[in-house]
Amino acid sequence: MELETKELNWAGNLEYRASELLYPTSIEQLQEQVRAARKVRVLGSRHSFNDIADTSETMISLAKMPQVIDIDAQAMNVRVSGGITYGALADALHAAGFALHNLASLPHISVAGAVSTGTHGSGEAHGNLATAVSAVELVLADGSQLSVNRNDPEFNGYVVSLGALGVITHLTLDIVPSFDVQQTVYEQLSWDKVLDSFDGIQASAYSVSLFTDWSGDLVGQTWLKRRVGDALLDDIDQGKFGGLAAIAPMHPLPGADGAICSEQLGVAGPWSDRLSHFRMDFMPSAGDELQTEYLVPREYAVQAITAMRELSSVITPLLLVAEVRTIAADELWLSGNYGRDGIALHFTWKPQQQEVETILPHVESALAPFAARPHWGKLFAATSTDLQKLYPKFNDFIELAQRLDPAGKFRNEFLNRNLFGA
Repeated sequence: MELETKELNWAGNLEYRASELLYPTSIEQLQEQVRAARKVRVLGSRHSFNDIADTSETMISLAKMPQVIDIDAQAMNVRVSGGITYGALADALHAAGFALHNLASLPHISVAGAVSTGTHGSGEAHGNLATAVSAVELVLADGSQLSVNRNDPEFNGYVVSLGALGVITHLTLDIVPSFDVQQTVYEQLSWDKVLDSFDGIQASAYSVSLFTDWSGDLVGQTWLKRRVGDALLDDIDQGKFGGLAAIAPMHPLPGADGAICSEQLGVAGPWSDRLSHFRMDFMPSAGDELQTEYLVPREYAVQAITAMRELSSVITPLLLVAEVRTIAADELWLSGNYGRDGIALHFTWKPQQQEVETILPHVESALAPFAARPHWGKLFAATSTDLQKLYPKFNDFIELAQRLDPAGKFRNEFLNRNLFGA
Protein backbone atom coordinates (compact mmCIF):
# COMPACT_ATOMS: atom_id res chain seq x y z
CA MET A 1 0.00 0.00 0.00
CA GLU A 2 1.12 3.55 -0.74
CA LEU A 3 2.02 5.36 2.48
CA GLU A 4 -0.01 8.51 3.09
CA THR A 5 1.64 9.14 6.45
CA LYS A 6 5.02 7.89 7.59
CA GLU A 7 5.25 4.89 9.90
CA LEU A 8 7.09 5.13 13.24
CA ASN A 9 9.15 2.62 15.18
CA TRP A 10 8.02 1.36 18.59
CA ALA A 11 9.69 4.14 20.58
CA GLY A 12 8.69 6.91 18.17
CA ASN A 13 12.26 8.12 17.65
CA LEU A 14 12.43 6.99 14.02
CA GLU A 15 10.16 7.79 11.10
CA TYR A 16 10.47 5.18 8.37
CA ARG A 17 11.07 6.62 4.91
CA ALA A 18 9.49 3.86 2.83
CA SER A 19 7.29 4.88 -0.07
CA GLU A 20 5.16 1.74 0.36
CA LEU A 21 4.41 -0.82 3.06
CA LEU A 22 3.19 -4.18 1.78
CA TYR A 23 1.34 -6.89 3.73
CA PRO A 24 1.55 -10.21 1.85
CA THR A 25 -0.90 -12.88 2.91
CA SER A 26 0.84 -15.88 1.32
CA ILE A 27 4.31 -17.10 0.44
CA GLU A 28 3.47 -16.75 -3.25
CA GLN A 29 2.44 -13.12 -2.83
CA LEU A 30 5.56 -12.41 -0.77
CA GLN A 31 7.74 -13.94 -3.49
CA GLU A 32 6.08 -11.78 -6.12
CA GLN A 33 6.50 -8.61 -4.04
CA VAL A 34 10.18 -9.28 -3.35
CA ARG A 35 10.86 -10.15 -6.97
CA ALA A 36 9.24 -6.90 -8.15
CA ALA A 37 10.93 -4.59 -5.63
CA ARG A 38 14.12 -2.68 -6.38
CA LYS A 39 14.99 -2.14 -2.71
CA VAL A 40 13.20 -3.91 0.12
CA ARG A 41 13.42 -4.30 3.90
CA VAL A 42 11.23 -6.25 6.34
CA LEU A 43 9.41 -4.43 9.14
CA GLY A 44 8.96 -6.59 12.22
CA SER A 45 7.60 -5.56 15.60
CA ARG A 46 9.39 -2.18 15.24
CA HIS A 47 11.36 -2.69 18.43
CA SER A 48 14.57 -1.33 16.93
CA PHE A 49 15.94 2.08 17.77
CA ASN A 50 18.02 2.70 14.66
CA ASP A 51 17.41 2.48 10.91
CA ILE A 52 18.19 -1.24 10.52
CA ALA A 53 14.70 -1.89 9.03
CA ASP A 54 14.45 1.38 7.10
CA THR A 55 14.42 2.00 3.37
CA SER A 56 13.24 4.76 1.07
CA GLU A 57 11.43 2.26 -1.17
CA THR A 58 9.56 -0.96 -0.22
CA MET A 59 8.97 -2.28 3.27
CA ILE A 60 7.23 -5.60 3.81
CA SER A 61 5.45 -6.67 6.99
CA LEU A 62 4.71 -10.34 7.68
CA ALA A 63 1.93 -9.45 10.14
CA LYS A 64 -0.83 -10.75 7.84
CA MET A 65 0.93 -13.95 6.81
CA PRO A 66 -0.53 -17.20 8.18
CA GLN A 67 0.70 -17.83 11.71
CA VAL A 68 2.47 -21.16 12.01
CA ILE A 69 3.38 -22.99 15.23
CA ASP A 70 4.09 -26.63 14.35
CA ILE A 71 5.45 -28.59 17.32
CA ASP A 72 7.37 -31.82 16.69
CA ALA A 73 7.47 -33.52 20.10
CA GLN A 74 9.68 -36.34 18.84
CA ALA A 75 12.33 -34.08 17.32
CA MET A 76 11.89 -31.55 20.16
CA ASN A 77 11.54 -28.56 17.90
CA VAL A 78 8.92 -26.13 16.67
CA ARG A 79 8.58 -24.58 13.21
CA VAL A 80 7.20 -21.04 13.39
CA SER A 81 6.36 -18.22 11.02
CA GLY A 82 8.87 -15.39 11.22
CA GLY A 83 6.37 -12.68 12.10
CA ILE A 84 4.95 -14.37 15.19
CA THR A 85 5.77 -12.82 18.56
CA TYR A 86 7.57 -14.59 21.35
CA GLY A 87 4.57 -13.97 23.59
CA ALA A 88 2.23 -15.88 21.29
CA LEU A 89 4.76 -18.64 20.75
CA ALA A 90 5.49 -19.01 24.47
CA ASP A 91 1.81 -19.39 25.32
CA ALA A 92 1.32 -22.05 22.64
CA LEU A 93 4.40 -24.00 23.69
CA HIS A 94 3.53 -23.93 27.38
CA ALA A 95 -0.01 -25.11 26.65
CA ALA A 96 1.52 -28.11 24.86
CA GLY A 97 3.98 -28.84 27.68
CA PHE A 98 7.10 -27.35 26.10
CA ALA A 99 9.37 -24.34 26.48
CA LEU A 100 12.11 -22.30 24.87
CA HIS A 101 15.43 -22.15 26.68
CA ASN A 102 15.16 -18.39 27.16
CA LEU A 103 13.14 -15.26 26.44
CA ALA A 104 14.07 -11.62 26.01
CA SER A 105 12.89 -8.86 28.35
CA LEU A 106 9.89 -8.19 26.11
CA PRO A 107 7.56 -10.91 24.81
CA HIS A 108 6.18 -8.40 22.27
CA ILE A 109 9.03 -8.79 19.75
CA SER A 110 8.85 -10.91 16.60
CA VAL A 111 10.82 -14.15 16.42
CA ALA A 112 12.51 -13.35 13.10
CA GLY A 113 13.46 -9.82 14.13
CA ALA A 114 14.90 -10.91 17.48
CA VAL A 115 16.88 -13.76 15.95
CA SER A 116 18.21 -11.61 13.11
CA THR A 117 19.69 -9.04 15.50
CA GLY A 118 21.14 -11.42 18.09
CA THR A 119 18.66 -10.42 20.80
CA HIS A 120 19.10 -12.33 24.05
CA GLY A 121 17.66 -13.15 27.41
CA SER A 122 19.77 -13.78 30.48
CA GLY A 123 21.60 -16.60 32.16
CA GLU A 124 25.24 -17.62 32.12
CA ALA A 125 24.38 -21.11 30.86
CA HIS A 126 22.07 -19.88 28.09
CA GLY A 127 22.90 -18.63 24.62
CA ASN A 128 20.94 -15.83 22.98
CA LEU A 129 17.55 -16.48 21.36
CA ALA A 130 19.16 -17.24 18.00
CA THR A 131 21.05 -20.23 19.40
CA ALA A 132 17.76 -22.16 19.50
CA VAL A 133 17.46 -21.92 15.69
CA SER A 134 18.06 -25.19 13.85
CA ALA A 135 16.70 -24.20 10.42
CA VAL A 136 15.98 -20.99 8.50
CA GLU A 137 13.62 -20.54 5.53
CA LEU A 138 14.09 -17.50 3.30
CA VAL A 139 12.71 -15.76 0.25
CA LEU A 140 15.73 -14.52 -1.70
CA ALA A 141 16.13 -11.41 -3.85
CA ASP A 142 14.97 -13.18 -7.03
CA GLY A 143 11.83 -14.46 -5.27
CA SER A 144 13.08 -18.03 -4.91
CA GLN A 145 12.94 -19.94 -1.63
CA LEU A 146 15.87 -21.34 0.29
CA SER A 147 15.98 -23.53 3.38
CA VAL A 148 19.17 -24.14 5.38
CA ASN A 149 19.77 -26.12 8.56
CA ARG A 150 22.61 -26.93 10.93
CA ASN A 151 24.08 -29.42 8.44
CA ASP A 152 24.97 -26.56 6.10
CA PRO A 153 28.61 -25.48 6.65
CA GLU A 154 27.55 -21.81 6.41
CA PHE A 155 24.48 -22.16 8.62
CA ASN A 156 25.95 -19.98 11.38
CA GLY A 157 26.01 -17.10 8.94
CA TYR A 158 22.30 -17.37 8.13
CA VAL A 159 20.87 -16.94 11.62
CA VAL A 160 21.93 -13.49 12.89
CA SER A 161 21.66 -12.00 9.40
CA LEU A 162 20.42 -8.39 9.92
CA GLY A 163 17.94 -8.87 7.08
CA ALA A 164 20.81 -8.81 4.57
CA LEU A 165 20.23 -12.25 3.06
CA GLY A 166 16.50 -12.33 2.37
CA VAL A 167 13.09 -12.38 4.02
CA ILE A 168 12.90 -14.94 6.83
CA THR A 169 9.55 -16.65 6.43
CA HIS A 170 9.94 -19.51 8.92
CA LEU A 171 12.34 -20.70 11.60
CA THR A 172 12.71 -24.02 13.36
CA LEU A 173 13.64 -23.72 17.04
CA ASP A 174 14.84 -26.22 19.63
CA ILE A 175 12.41 -26.74 22.52
CA VAL A 176 12.67 -28.28 25.99
CA PRO A 177 10.08 -29.61 28.43
CA SER A 178 8.09 -26.87 30.15
CA PHE A 179 9.29 -25.72 33.57
CA ASP A 180 8.24 -23.37 36.35
CA VAL A 181 10.12 -20.31 37.58
CA GLN A 182 10.11 -18.30 40.81
CA GLN A 183 11.08 -14.65 40.47
CA THR A 184 12.37 -12.60 43.41
CA VAL A 185 13.60 -9.01 43.35
CA TYR A 186 16.20 -7.76 45.81
CA GLU A 187 16.77 -4.05 46.41
CA GLN A 188 19.93 -2.10 47.18
CA LEU A 189 22.60 -4.79 47.12
CA SER A 190 26.14 -3.47 47.61
CA TRP A 191 28.07 -3.00 44.34
CA ASP A 192 31.38 -3.79 46.05
CA LYS A 193 30.06 -7.07 47.43
CA VAL A 194 28.31 -7.99 44.18
CA LEU A 195 31.47 -7.38 42.13
CA ASP A 196 33.61 -9.31 44.62
CA SER A 197 31.28 -12.29 44.08
CA PHE A 198 30.09 -11.59 40.52
CA ASP A 199 30.39 -15.19 39.36
CA GLY A 200 28.49 -16.43 42.41
CA ILE A 201 25.70 -13.92 41.88
CA GLN A 202 25.33 -14.91 38.23
CA ALA A 203 25.26 -18.61 39.14
CA SER A 204 22.57 -18.05 41.75
CA ALA A 205 19.60 -18.36 39.38
CA TYR A 206 18.49 -19.48 35.93
CA SER A 207 18.45 -15.81 34.92
CA VAL A 208 19.94 -12.81 36.74
CA SER A 209 19.49 -9.09 35.98
CA LEU A 210 21.15 -6.19 37.81
CA PHE A 211 19.38 -2.83 37.39
CA THR A 212 21.25 0.39 38.14
CA ASP A 213 21.69 4.02 37.16
CA TRP A 214 25.50 3.58 37.55
CA SER A 215 25.68 6.11 40.39
CA GLY A 216 26.29 5.43 44.07
CA ASP A 217 27.42 2.35 45.95
CA LEU A 218 24.26 0.25 45.61
CA VAL A 219 22.72 -1.83 42.85
CA GLY A 220 19.17 -0.54 42.41
CA GLN A 221 17.45 -3.90 41.89
CA THR A 222 18.59 -7.50 41.39
CA TRP A 223 16.09 -9.78 39.64
CA LEU A 224 16.56 -13.52 40.15
CA LYS A 225 14.53 -15.95 38.05
CA ARG A 226 15.02 -19.37 39.65
CA ARG A 227 13.92 -22.57 38.02
CA VAL A 228 11.73 -24.43 40.49
CA GLY A 229 13.74 -27.31 41.89
CA ASP A 230 17.13 -25.65 41.43
CA ALA A 231 19.24 -24.96 44.50
CA LEU A 232 18.86 -21.55 46.12
CA LEU A 233 21.74 -19.23 46.94
CA ASP A 234 21.17 -18.62 50.61
CA ASP A 235 23.82 -15.89 50.70
CA ILE A 236 21.47 -13.46 48.97
CA ASP A 237 18.49 -14.41 51.09
CA GLN A 238 20.59 -13.99 54.23
CA GLY A 239 21.74 -10.51 53.25
CA LYS A 240 25.41 -11.27 52.55
CA PHE A 241 25.38 -8.73 49.73
CA GLY A 242 23.23 -6.20 51.57
CA GLY A 243 19.70 -5.36 50.55
CA LEU A 244 16.41 -7.11 51.17
CA ALA A 245 13.83 -8.94 49.11
CA ALA A 246 11.15 -6.61 47.76
CA ILE A 247 7.76 -6.93 49.44
CA ALA A 248 5.74 -5.57 46.49
CA PRO A 249 5.99 -6.03 42.70
CA MET A 250 8.83 -3.95 41.28
CA HIS A 251 9.39 -2.22 37.94
CA PRO A 252 12.97 -1.62 36.73
CA LEU A 253 12.18 2.10 36.30
CA PRO A 254 11.96 4.01 39.59
CA GLY A 255 8.37 4.97 40.38
CA ALA A 256 6.84 2.87 37.58
CA ASP A 257 4.05 0.39 38.26
CA GLY A 258 5.35 -3.12 38.99
CA ALA A 259 1.96 -4.59 38.12
CA ILE A 260 2.86 -4.55 34.40
CA CYS A 261 5.91 -6.74 35.07
CA SER A 262 6.07 -10.51 35.21
CA GLU A 263 4.99 -11.92 38.56
CA GLN A 264 7.50 -11.71 41.41
CA LEU A 265 7.56 -12.27 45.20
CA GLY A 266 8.75 -15.86 44.72
CA VAL A 267 5.41 -17.07 43.35
CA ALA A 268 6.06 -20.10 41.15
CA GLY A 269 4.61 -20.03 37.65
CA PRO A 270 5.25 -21.05 34.04
CA TRP A 271 8.48 -20.05 32.28
CA SER A 272 6.30 -18.30 29.70
CA ASP A 273 5.08 -15.85 32.35
CA ARG A 274 8.38 -15.35 34.21
CA LEU A 275 11.43 -15.31 31.91
CA SER A 276 10.44 -12.00 30.30
CA HIS A 277 10.41 -8.90 32.49
CA PHE A 278 7.12 -7.54 31.16
CA ARG A 279 3.62 -8.88 30.60
CA MET A 280 2.40 -9.25 27.02
CA ASP A 281 -0.81 -7.29 27.59
CA PHE A 282 0.89 -4.09 28.81
CA MET A 283 3.18 -1.51 27.24
CA PRO A 284 6.65 -2.69 28.24
CA SER A 285 9.29 -0.54 29.88
CA ALA A 286 8.74 3.22 29.47
CA GLY A 287 7.58 3.13 25.86
CA ASP A 288 8.91 6.59 25.09
CA GLU A 289 12.60 5.78 25.40
CA LEU A 290 15.84 5.01 23.56
CA GLN A 291 18.05 1.95 23.99
CA THR A 292 21.72 1.04 23.59
CA GLU A 293 23.48 -2.20 24.49
CA TYR A 294 27.01 -3.58 24.40
CA LEU A 295 28.17 -7.20 24.68
CA VAL A 296 31.47 -7.58 26.55
CA PRO A 297 33.55 -10.75 27.14
CA ARG A 298 32.75 -12.31 30.49
CA GLU A 299 36.33 -12.06 31.78
CA TYR A 300 36.06 -8.26 31.62
CA ALA A 301 32.76 -8.05 33.50
CA VAL A 302 34.03 -6.32 36.62
CA GLN A 303 36.30 -3.94 34.68
CA ALA A 304 33.52 -2.96 32.25
CA ILE A 305 31.01 -2.37 35.04
CA THR A 306 33.60 -0.30 36.90
CA ALA A 307 34.24 1.76 33.76
CA MET A 308 30.54 2.57 33.46
CA ARG A 309 30.30 3.55 37.12
CA GLU A 310 33.28 5.85 36.65
CA LEU A 311 31.46 7.46 33.70
CA SER A 312 28.30 8.02 35.76
CA SER A 313 28.55 11.81 35.64
CA VAL A 314 28.14 11.60 31.85
CA ILE A 315 25.68 8.69 31.64
CA THR A 316 23.32 9.02 34.59
CA PRO A 317 21.71 12.41 33.70
CA LEU A 318 20.38 10.91 30.43
CA LEU A 319 19.55 7.46 31.80
CA LEU A 320 16.25 5.91 32.80
CA VAL A 321 17.86 2.64 33.89
CA ALA A 322 20.69 0.28 32.95
CA GLU A 323 20.72 -3.51 33.11
CA VAL A 324 23.54 -6.04 33.41
CA ARG A 325 23.00 -9.65 32.27
CA THR A 326 25.11 -12.66 31.24
CA ILE A 327 24.89 -14.75 28.05
CA ALA A 328 26.70 -17.93 26.98
CA ALA A 329 29.00 -18.12 23.97
CA ASP A 330 27.83 -19.25 20.53
CA GLU A 331 29.16 -19.76 16.99
CA LEU A 332 26.77 -17.49 15.07
CA TRP A 333 28.90 -15.24 12.88
CA LEU A 334 27.38 -11.85 13.72
CA SER A 335 26.25 -12.65 17.25
CA GLY A 336 27.44 -10.36 20.01
CA ASN A 337 28.60 -13.50 21.83
CA TYR A 338 30.33 -15.20 18.91
CA GLY A 339 33.16 -17.25 20.40
CA ARG A 340 32.90 -15.86 23.92
CA ASP A 341 30.79 -15.95 27.06
CA GLY A 342 29.74 -12.43 27.86
CA ILE A 343 27.85 -9.83 29.75
CA ALA A 344 25.37 -7.38 28.30
CA LEU A 345 25.43 -3.75 29.40
CA HIS A 346 22.04 -2.33 28.48
CA PHE A 347 21.08 1.35 28.63
CA THR A 348 17.49 2.62 28.56
CA TRP A 349 17.79 6.33 27.82
CA LYS A 350 15.49 9.28 28.17
CA PRO A 351 14.02 10.26 24.77
CA GLN A 352 16.72 12.84 24.06
CA GLN A 353 18.35 11.37 20.99
CA GLN A 354 20.76 14.16 20.10
CA GLU A 355 22.17 14.24 23.63
CA VAL A 356 22.38 10.44 23.80
CA GLU A 357 24.18 10.22 20.46
CA THR A 358 26.64 12.84 21.70
CA ILE A 359 27.75 10.69 24.65
CA LEU A 360 27.77 7.29 22.91
CA PRO A 361 31.35 7.77 21.61
CA HIS A 362 32.44 8.36 25.21
CA VAL A 363 30.70 5.16 26.36
CA GLU A 364 32.20 3.17 23.49
CA SER A 365 35.65 4.59 24.11
CA ALA A 366 35.46 3.51 27.76
CA LEU A 367 34.40 0.00 26.67
CA ALA A 368 36.84 -0.28 23.74
CA PRO A 369 39.57 -2.01 25.81
CA PHE A 370 37.07 -4.82 26.40
CA ALA A 371 36.17 -5.43 22.73
CA ALA A 372 32.53 -4.43 23.29
CA ARG A 373 30.15 -5.30 20.44
CA PRO A 374 27.00 -3.15 20.06
CA HIS A 375 23.55 -4.69 19.76
CA TRP A 376 22.61 -4.43 16.08
CA GLY A 377 19.08 -3.14 16.73
CA LYS A 378 19.94 -0.31 19.11
CA LEU A 379 21.72 3.03 19.02
CA PHE A 380 25.50 2.97 18.68
CA ALA A 381 28.29 5.09 17.22
CA ALA A 382 30.65 2.41 15.85
CA THR A 383 31.17 2.18 12.08
CA SER A 384 31.87 -0.77 9.79
CA THR A 385 35.61 -0.24 10.21
CA ASP A 386 35.24 -0.57 13.99
CA LEU A 387 32.86 -3.52 13.76
CA GLN A 388 34.99 -5.48 11.30
CA LYS A 389 37.69 -5.79 13.97
CA LEU A 390 35.23 -7.18 16.51
CA TYR A 391 33.79 -10.09 14.49
CA PRO A 392 36.17 -12.82 13.27
CA LYS A 393 33.61 -13.95 10.65
CA PHE A 394 32.69 -10.42 9.51
CA ASN A 395 34.15 -10.82 6.00
CA ASP A 396 32.71 -14.31 5.64
CA PHE A 397 29.25 -12.87 6.24
CA ILE A 398 29.79 -10.12 3.67
CA GLU A 399 30.79 -12.75 1.09
CA LEU A 400 27.65 -14.78 1.91
CA ALA A 401 25.42 -11.71 1.56
CA GLN A 402 27.01 -10.70 -1.74
CA ARG A 403 26.53 -14.20 -3.12
CA LEU A 404 22.84 -14.43 -2.13
CA ASP A 405 21.99 -10.80 -2.97
CA PRO A 406 24.52 -9.67 -5.59
CA ALA A 407 22.52 -6.58 -6.60
CA GLY A 408 22.04 -5.45 -3.02
CA LYS A 409 18.24 -5.54 -3.03
CA PHE A 410 18.15 -5.99 0.76
CA ARG A 411 20.81 -3.40 1.51
CA ASN A 412 19.95 -0.07 3.09
CA GLU A 413 21.83 2.81 4.65
CA PHE A 414 22.28 0.92 7.92
CA LEU A 415 23.92 -2.07 6.23
CA ASN A 416 26.03 0.10 3.93
CA ARG A 417 27.23 2.13 6.92
CA ASN A 418 27.83 -0.69 9.38
CA LEU A 419 28.63 -3.72 7.25
CA PHE A 420 29.44 -3.15 3.61
CA GLY A 421 31.41 0.03 4.19
CA ALA A 422 34.31 -1.91 5.72
